[in-house]
Amino acid sequence: MFNIEEFDIKLDTEIIGRSFIYCDEVDSTNSMLLNSREFNTHGTVILAEHQKHGRGRKNREWYSNSGQNLTFSILLKGEFNQEQVNLINLGAAISVAQALENLFQLDVELKWPNDVLIHKKKICGILLESTSKGDKLNRIVIGIGINVNQPNFPGKFDIPPTSVRKEFHVEVSREKLLSEILNNFETAIGLSENKPQKILDNWRTRCKMIGEKVKVVEEANSRFGVFVDIDTDGFMILKVGDEIVKVHYGDVSLR
Repeated sequence: MFNIEEFDIKLDTEIIGRSFIYCDEVDSTNSMLLNSREFNTHGTVILAEHQKHGRGRKNREWYSNSGQNLTFSILLKGEFNQEQVNLINLGAAISVAQALENLFQLDVELKWPNDVLIHKKKICGILLESTSKGDKLNRIVIGIGINVNQPNFPGKFDIPPTSVRKEFHVEVSREKLLSEILNNFETAIGLSENKPQKILDNWRTRCKMIGEKVKVVEEANSRFGVFVDIDTDGFMILKVGDEIVKVHYGDVSLR
């Protein structure tokens, strides 16, 4: 059982997570925050022990043992342009990475656009969804799934999974980890508005794919090239032969 009092003691934010909803089971935490009129406060966090229809990018199912991991979503309300959304996406990955580094001294790697890896194994996935009004996004939901205390992962995966418990070799406090991530994320939101370059630099230092030959799959299309860098908006800069291409989304793997 998640101890809300222990979580709240360690939460050091002004907005993010101050409205906190804990659920035993829901269809999807992202869907709840995208569509609900009841849970409508900026900074709201919904944590569910089990999601019946939890999903990652491209509607892939996200499997998580109930009571062992963290599957939660964060609601941001306001007026956002696409460039800031991309920075928020990178900032969410950085927030998870910093928490894993600070609390457990793990060697964390970030994979574009927003996967978190340890020893090339996936420990966290992030799904950002939004709604718009006119030419501005007015509601952003950041869904984060982290393998925390799950001991094993049966099945076949494109990227092998791992968990904090498997890497740190001891069961850890989900409450402490969640509060640390949310503390970091509130800082990242401020940086996305005032010091976007710091978000980009923090992300670059943890991405070991930059400079490598990669394969990028966008729906039914594949591209091969060198991952040169990310641009000021967080998009991938890919060198394909003599051509420089900007990649907005896709699944990336080393060639």
